[in-house]
Amino acid sequence: MDHTENKKIRKGSSDKRAKIIAAARDLFLSEGFDRTSVDTVAAKAGVSKRTVYDYYGDKQNLLLTVLEETSSAVLDMIEQGISDHLREFKDLNQALILFCEQIVDSANGSSDYTALIRLVLTEAANLPALFLERLDNATEEGIIRRFTEFGQTGLLNVPDPEMATKHFAALTFLLVFNQPRKTGTLEEEQTKRIITEGVRVFLCAYGQHTVQNK
Repeated sequence: MDHTENKKIRKGSSDKRAKIIAAARDLFLSEGFDRTSVDTVAAKAGVSKRTVYDYYGDKQNLLLTVLEETSSAVLDMIEQGISDHLREFKDLNQALILFCEQIVDSANGSSDYTALIRLVLTEAANLPALFLERLDNATEEGIIRRFTEFGQTGLLNVPDPEMATKHFAALTFLLVFNQPRKTGTLEEEQTKRIITEGVRVFLCAYGQHTVQNK
């Protein structure tokens, strides 16, 4: 996603850029966007204030870059799950369950996922609506592509693969993430039950039998 709006921003050294992004991410998470200044980011990164401006233009662009790089790691996690479970399989029901379980396991152990969710929730007012829409779409694109192909081969009945993807996510891994919990993660048995039942309901609506019954 290109959010620089033609600003003249230096490429700079990869080491300095990495330090600036790491410092900004830590400060945005601990202090919030509004209470974080470019001065504090520069000081934490060990660079000059001018370097931060030269590399990123302004503080909002820095926030967008932090989110973009953090979301990239989350997208890789989703693509890995697709590659592991939704490309070659014998049983679609089991493949979807294994995919969701891997997404949940990966997210629970991912500081990138935790940071992405926290920043999107807490800094939504400082993020352009179009950026949030693109971010949301990016996380769904891989699943949409697979569901489109499943529809073409008759595995699913998905007139609207994008909507089917939203329903699938809401019934499975997003439902797990949204469960109230007293400890950090849900019990494995509860997670398994939510995902298994979610996949069952999804396939009741979009499975191969829905094509045969039409």
